[in-house]
Amino acid sequence: MRRPGPPGWESGRVDTQAAPPSTRLHRVALLATSTMTGFGIASWITRTPSVRADLGASIEAMGFVLFGLSIGSMLGILGAGVLLRRIGPKPLILAGGALPVVGTLLVGLLAPAQVAAGVWAGLFLIGFGAGIAEIGLNVEAAAVERVIAKPVVPVLHACFSLGSVAGGIVGIAMTAARTPVVVHLPIAAGVMAALALTAALTIRPMPRPADDPAPASVPDPAGSRRSVITLQLALIAVITLAMAFAEGAASDWLPLLMTTDHDAPEVLGSLVFTGFALAMLIGRSAGTPLVMRFGRGAVVRACGIVGLVGVLAVVVSPTPIVTAAAAVVWGLGIALGFPLAVSAAGDHPTDGDRRVSVVATAGYVAFLVGPPALGFLGEHLGLRLAMLVPAVLLAVTVVVARAAGVQRSAA
Repeated sequence: MRRPGPPGWESGRVDTQAAPPSTRLHRVALLATSTMTGFGIASWITRTPSVRADLGASIEAMGFVLFGLSIGSMLGILGAGVLLRRIGPKPLILAGGALPVVGTLLVGLLAPAQVAAGVWAGLFLIGFGAGIAEIGLNVEAAAVERVIAKPVVPVLHACFSLGSVAGGIVGIAMTAARTPVVVHLPIAAGVMAALALTAALTIRPMPRPADDPAPASVPDPAGSRRSVITLQLALIAVITLAMAFAEGAASDWLPLLMTTDHDAPEVLGSLVFTGFALAMLIGRSAGTPLVMRFGRGAVVRACGIVGLVGVLAVVVSPTPIVTAAAAVVWGLGIALGFPLAVSAAGDHPTDGDRRVSVVATAGYVAFLVGPPALGFLGEHLGLRLAMLVPAVLLAVTVVVARAAGVQRSAA
């Protein structure tokens, strides 16, 4: 039996009376893993110059080392769908918690020893673990939402932002104190291991409903291999792609845009990115009441509009101060877009897991592939004009936002 919930939020919900008592513990596991992922990635990013100095690597050689993170992330994200169908989300989440810990430890220990191949392997483990974890976490968080009829995915992404901010602050402090990488990153790995252990002890995957059997008079020869792609899901994937593209563009290019287009000092560029990350954290943390009140579709449309205003303000900004304020608006605008699109994909009585896997993969691929493409455009047109690409994508989300609020119910 399904009960009505907040407008525009649920469809095909499992009766909350059937929810297992371990739901709260399970959410702890998901949030701990997401926080750990953000903390680990931020810890590594803040020490990139120090790692390069320890390795004595040229820019070209450092590019090869960094490629390990990109390859690991892409393989993890693209392979997570297959792994999800074969072994389920729990092993993905557990492995996604353990591998970045090992990878961070390898980077911290092998960079001072000038073992570039070992650092490459450590970054590969960080990227691969984060990739499979992100898909598993989004799938499982959407499953929890179907059980408790409350937003969980936005909180999950807020925890990633929280971990990123915390890891960034610690990393900046360690850098300012000239703490060696061989000390900082093993300490970071210890914090990550504690969060991963918390997740391993509290994870309780949600029960899944069986696929709706095909009517006896209409055999289904494809069985579970049938496609879950629909027009609605394609539009939701467009939303995730646009929001992830906009987030990746800001993460990779805002600091450099400040220094190249506005001749701002590097520290100001770092502060602008930190302001963007904090805006994302605030938006994701405070967004649940808005979703419960107005529904997913309306909030996604508002996200697209506010994010578009922020990006366009960055493009036309005449001063660094205006750009910094615009970056905050940009972060607030897109904060909820990706998680709400994932929630919409999971809002299905039988195919939620596969639908979430499809749209999350589209989003994370855009997050990884989009920024390099903007770099090519920025080389020829300038970074500010290159930001018109995420602006156009955000404008598209405003048009198709209704897809995120469409309710689907089981027959």
